[in-house]
Amino acid sequence: MSTLQRTRTWLTAHPLALDAALALGVLTCMVAGSFVDPHAQHPDKWGTRTPDAVGITLMVLAAATLVARRRSPLPVLAATSVLTLTELVTGDPRAPVAMAAVIALYTVASTTDRPTTWRVGLLTMTALTATAMLVGPAPWYDQENIGIFAWTGMAATAGDAVRSRRAFVAAIRERAERAERTREEEARRRVAEERLRIARDLHDVVAHHIALVNVQAGVAAHVMDKRPDQAKEALAHVREASRSALGELRATVGLLRQSGDPEAPTEPAPGLTRLGELVGTFHSAGLAVDVVRADEGSTLPAAVDLAAYRVIQEALTNVQKHAGTQAKAEVSVVRVGPNVEITVLDDGARNPGDPDSGGAGGGHGLLGMRERVTALGGTLTTGPRYGGGFRVHAILPLTSRTARAEAPARP
Repeated sequence: MSTLQRTRTWLTAHPLALDAALALGVLTCMVAGSFVDPHAQHPDKWGTRTPDAVGITLMVLAAATLVARRRSPLPVLAATSVLTLTELVTGDPRAPVAMAAVIALYTVASTTDRPTTWRVGLLTMTALTATAMLVGPAPWYDQENIGIFAWTGMAATAGDAVRSRRAFVAAIRERAERAERTREEEARRRVAEERLRIARDLHDVVAHHIALVNVQAGVAAHVMDKRPDQAKEALAHVREASRSALGELRATVGLLRQSGDPEAPTEPAPGLTRLGELVGTFHSAGLAVDVVRADEGSTLPAAVDLAAYRVIQEALTNVQKHAGTQAKAEVSVVRVGPNVEITVLDDGARNPGDPDSGGAGGGHGLLGMRERVTALGGTLTTGPRYGGGFRVHAILPLTSRTARAEAPARP
């Protein structure tokens, strides 16, 4: 950092010192100007007049008053204006005390609002110019008299321009800071939504496959001694469910990897195209599931397709865990206008206190399904059926905000 930059930084940090330096500079200019007579006929106007003691006193007082111009701009302007008027009336020859009033008027204009600048500026210009024209050298339009009007007008205009520029820069900086805060809040919101989505996927994968593993392991342990072939088949299903769970966990957790990581998953997210495979895993676990589809073979947006698959997976997992071994389930997928409706019914008996059974306890499975459906702008209703069993019904709009964002743009 250069010496000039260091000096400027120090003066900015110490405004009183800057104002004292400005006051000293103004005093020097006023004293130097008091030795010049603009009406002198000699080509060299310097030294053609000498200020009197009253003029020097007024110049010193006016300059000293400028030290407080930042803290009390209006009182400083009033004081310098009074000193200037005194010099205009009593000075002979005149000393340029008006220079201090010009600096004070600029300060007022640069630190207050525009209406105040107009009122104070007009009052100051009128008072000083009128006094100079009335008691000053003839004629009234002499350059000394007109000069006071010009300098006070320029001071008010320059101060107002500086104030406007400062306000403009401050507004731009405030908008930039607000935009930055908005971007940070949006980024935090997106991170929270992504965490919630990954948590739902993990819950769906773990709950489904672990429930199947638990059932098949129980079957294997039960028939291990008497029917080893059936036990081997059950263990094979355990191994297959475990492999599927690991694959889906790897795919889900892989979303947290960096984009350039070669181990990041490339296979598509599960959807209704894998519904038969999903139902097959439950058949292997001993749950009877009937599937009815009337979605006309339409292709769903990726987010809707994944949500439909997860709702069915979680609902059937709850049937497997809570409805008993003799329960039967029915899955229907129906396209109704702009929506696709998913319904999962079962006829099993449940304990109302069980998690995800629809009772007062309400587990994470139903909550996760509801959050997933609501995020797409759909609705989810769950509850016991008349005569026994349980019903899960989801309505997923195909033109939700997420679906529209994922749809390819039309040419």
